[in-house]
Amino acid sequence: MTGQGQRQVHPIPPFVSRGSRILILGSFPSEASRRTGFFYGHPQNRFWKVCAAVFADAVPESVPEKKDFLARHHIALWDVIAACTIIGSSDSSIRDAVPNDIAQILREEPVEAVFCNGSTAWTLYEKHIRPQTGVEAVKLPSTSPANAAWSLEKLTEAWRQIRLRKGQI
Repeated sequence: MTGQGQRQVHPIPPFVSRGSRILILGSFPSEASRRTGFFYGHPQNRFWKVCAAVFADAVPESVPEKKDFLARHHIALWDVIAACTIIGSSDSSIRDAVPNDIAQILREEPVEAVFCNGSTAWTLYEKHIRPQTGVEAVKLPSTSPANAAWSLEKLTEAWRQIRLRKGQI
C-alpha cells in the first residue's frame, strides 16, 4: 500500500432491526472491523463499552451479542461512506468518498434521532447525507482509540444523550 491509500468498498451491511429508533453512523469501518465483518471490531475502540454503560447493560463481546444488544435498544448502525480511498483505518486519510444510502433507513424505520460517532462521520454526513434527507445529525465524540483525550467516563457522559433522546431516562 502506498501513502496514497487504497480504494476500499464497505464490506458490512447496515445493522437495522425492526423498529430502530436511533441511527448511529460511523465514517468507514476500521481494518479490524473489515476483518471481523461487524462494526467497531477493534478491541481498543470504546463504542461497545460506552453504549453498554449508557444503557446500564453488559458489554457485548461476540457479533451475535452485539446484534442482540442493538436490537434490544432499537439502535440501527451503519457508516456514512460506502466506498473511499483510505490509508489503513485513518479517518483523516479518507478521500473520494461515496456515501451510503442512509435515506433508505430513514424512510423504512421509525428513526427519531441520528448520531455521528466523531467529527469525520459528522462532516461527511453534513456534506453527503443531510442535503438529501434534511435530517439533522448530532455529533458525538469519537469512541476511537485515536481520541485519547476523552476518557471512557467522559465519553459515556457525552453519549448519554442517545438514551435521553430515546426517552429512556
